[in-house]
Amino acid sequence: MNARAGRCMLELAAVSCHYDGVQAVERLDLTLAQGQVLGLVGPNGSGKTSTLNLISGLVPLKAGRISLAGQDIGRMPMHSRLACGLARTFQTARLFGRLTVEQNVAVALKMVPALGAGAIGEALAFAGLTARRGELAAHLDREGQRRLELARALACRPRMLLLDEPGASMNAGELAQLRRRILCLRDRGMTILLVEHVMELLEAVADRIVVLHAGRKIADGAGRAVWAMPAVRAAYLGAGPP
Repeated sequence: MNARAGRCMLELAAVSCHYDGVQAVERLDLTLAQGQVLGLVGPNGSGKTSTLNLISGLVPLKAGRISLAGQDIGRMPMHSRLACGLARTFQTARLFGRLTVEQNVAVALKMVPALGAGAIGEALAFAGLTARRGELAAHLDREGQRRLELARALACRPRMLLLDEPGASMNAGELAQLRRRILCLRDRGMTILLVEHVMELLEAVADRIVVLHAGRKIADGAGRAVWAMPAVRAAYLGAGPP
């Protein structure tokens, strides 16, 4: 547990959304303190990515309230949420393949014009991409593209970072680097909501774990305690942790 966690950074109150009549997230309550890492898990289709989409503004909020550091952001456009200090990455990197690594980060900074070019260099260095800043994004492998997405988010100097399955398909060495980066960000005071299926990564970085099933929260607590809950085991068909 992160002993330096502070005031409430993110709060979801009775948040709901649906797609074509199907309830993706149903009356979800969630809080996350400043400087904490929260792991958000659940079976496929449980509402994890939908929750990130609601927080980031990619899909409209149907009901409830979302606040960031006490400010209601639930009906703000995405760029306004970014200006408030909220950034995210995606399951599949959303990059401009014909632009260079550096240009991809520069595009993100257009949304936060107060930040200068120094933010680009800092973000690329943190992601280990300084030497590749002149390469086309399309030439990066999948892990490199994920690091570029992270750099693009961090260049905006957010207070709150949403990570959607950043460890997918990574090997042991890549996961170890990702773990160090997440813990470094936490130690700097950043608040992180992490959707992830790689349990080794979650257990290494998450202060808390929340489990979703069919759009509802069924568990919230420390990792080992969460996996022992009957509702969680039932959600995973008796197979234990995912």
